[in-house]
Amino acid sequence: MFYLPISNLFLMKFKAIVADIDGTITCEKRELHLEAVKKIRTLKLPFVLATGNILCYARTASRLIGLEGAVIAENGGAVAVRFDLQGTYEESMEECEKAYSFLSQYFNLTKLDPHYRKTEIALRRDFDLEKARSLLKTLNLDVEMVDTKYAIHIKSKKVNKGVGLKKLANMMGLKARDFVAIGDSANDVEMFEVSGFGIAVGNGDEIIKEAADYVTEATYGDGAIEAIEFLEEKGWI
Repeated sequence: MFYLPISNLFLMKFKAIVADIDGTITCEKRELHLEAVKKIRTLKLPFVLATGNILCYARTASRLIGLEGAVIAENGGAVAVRFDLQGTYEESMEECEKAYSFLSQYFNLTKLDPHYRKTEIALRRDFDLEKARSLLKTLNLDVEMVDTKYAIHIKSKKVNKGVGLKKLANMMGLKARDFVAIGDSANDVEMFEVSGFGIAVGNGDEIIKEAADYVTEATYGDGAIEAIEFLEEKGWI
């Protein structure tokens, strides 16, 4: 499905692609989709990975695919532009910890990767999220809870993949609008909003499909391949 007005079709030439990892360039069981990896390796423009996972995970995936190490991690809270440079982190953990301590009075919460996360808290998806969100509204904290289908994240409302993309694009000498964004989940919406063009893979959440300019018929890594081939056919990359 393609939603962009015809009047804009001849105005685009993008300089980079940013893509979510899990559910977007993976198989259904979360392994890297090898055909998608092969397709990504044929590209002549920068390909950035954006994930809710930790920075070292994003950098490892970037290395395995054969990319240059430009990544957005922790839902925009951590970014790195190359393998040989340190990542940068948002200062947003204090309020997340307050929210976690409060919610721990009501739920048996399990943190994921607590020794590696620097800007947010990720939790196992084994508690009532809507009840937790309602309880959190009673506090005066600038945080939110986001379900990425792999974990529930307590994160600052000021931090998201769109913020991370703007920051990383500037580090790369680009603008966020120079990027095509590919994703599958609610935490990709802000990335779509700031990018020049957003593509949702077929297995994506309804919210990301609504935010997309194009939705692939194929799912998971096959959808990412379809997305790239669509861009190539249009001459936009």
